[in-house]
Amino acid sequence: MSDQKELLNETSEVNVEEEVRPEEAEHTEEITEEREGEAHPSEPETEEESTEEVQSGEDAQELETQIANLKKHDAAVLLIKKAKNMVQDAETEMETCKLLLSDDLKEFDAAKESLKKGGLEESEALLEALDFASEEGEAVEEEGTLFESKEEVAPVYIREVSSGKFTSFLLALIIGAVTLAGVIFAMAKKLGVVLDPSKIPSKETCDTILSGIGGLIGHPDPMIGGAMAGVTVLLVMWIVYAIRVSSKAGSNLEFAKAQLKEAEEYAVLKGNCKEEMDKVDAHIKEAVQVMKTYEVLLNEQEAKLKRILYLEKADNEEAEYHEKSRKEMEESAELIESIKTFITTPLAEEGKLSGKSTLFLYRAKNRLDKAIERLY
Repeated sequence: MSDQKELLNETSEVNVEEEVRPEEAEHTEEITEEREGEAHPSEPETEEESTEEVQSGEDAQELETQIANLKKHDAAVLLIKKAKNMVQDAETEMETCKLLLSDDLKEFDAAKESLKKGGLEESEALLEALDFASEEGEAVEEEGTLFESKEEVAPVYIREVSSGKFTSFLLALIIGAVTLAGVIFAMAKKLGVVLDPSKIPSKETCDTILSGIGGLIGHPDPMIGGAMAGVTVLLVMWIVYAIRVSSKAGSNLEFAKAQLKEAEEYAVLKGNCKEEMDKVDAHIKEAVQVMKTYEVLLNEQEAKLKRILYLEKADNEEAEYHEKSRKEMEESAELIESIKTFITTPLAEEGKLSGKSTLFLYRAKNRLDKAIERLY
């Protein structure tokens, strides 16, 4: 199973308290306080956060001003466009973060493999050949998790809005036809004319009805009556059309506002990726440099252990090692224990950067600094 795959599953619990040495207690407290600060923020907002909030408020105010100067439907279209851009930007940022993480993990895996083959495994084998047992138990490499939140974020699909003009026109036609039929039948009933719905009325019947309509304003003329009926129908159709379009525009605006709000919430959930990935990126890059330095030192220790094995151990099963040789073996064992504890600790925990990994990296760096200080 490859190291990349080893970063895909849950980690088992590690007893950090037993691993932490006195000189690391202060750093452990700092990490704990930092996490508590994230869970219960009590610090005042930084200047950058305040600036972002002010900028966000200005953007919202500017958007409200733009909406106020537009028709409802045009405002809805503007909000939908903004919501789409917001969702697209969040998705693009997430994909960028995933690519960044993928590159980081590849670099981390390469550095870890190079460390193992470039001194770690050979040094361990030499210590075993020298019958030198470390006080620490052998670290068992655990499987990690991806840097992804376990909370599933449902995808957001932004829907376009329709002006409703076509459907409003069809509705107006239907209402207009019903209105015309109603006027004709009402006038026919008033005049005592019997209409057969299954037959087209004759010209004489139509003239009679239209004349009756014209007579309502003192002009019993079929032409005037027809004009009155047409104007009435068109007026009704225009009222229905205007009300329907206006109502649709209002509902579109409310719908667009709801979608914009949903897009903003989605962007916040996805947008947290960059901040978290920045931490991961810095952590992995620092870890890679530490592992490369360990590789150099362990290569040097490997040569020393080979010299001890050749000159002092040989075939003597109960060799008495020189005091300097025992110090070199102890130094090698401590270096191996420190870096191995780190590389066998998952980078991720609950979908985020593991606090254990951060702590053990600090521990490995601390041990590395002491080893370099001893050399110089």
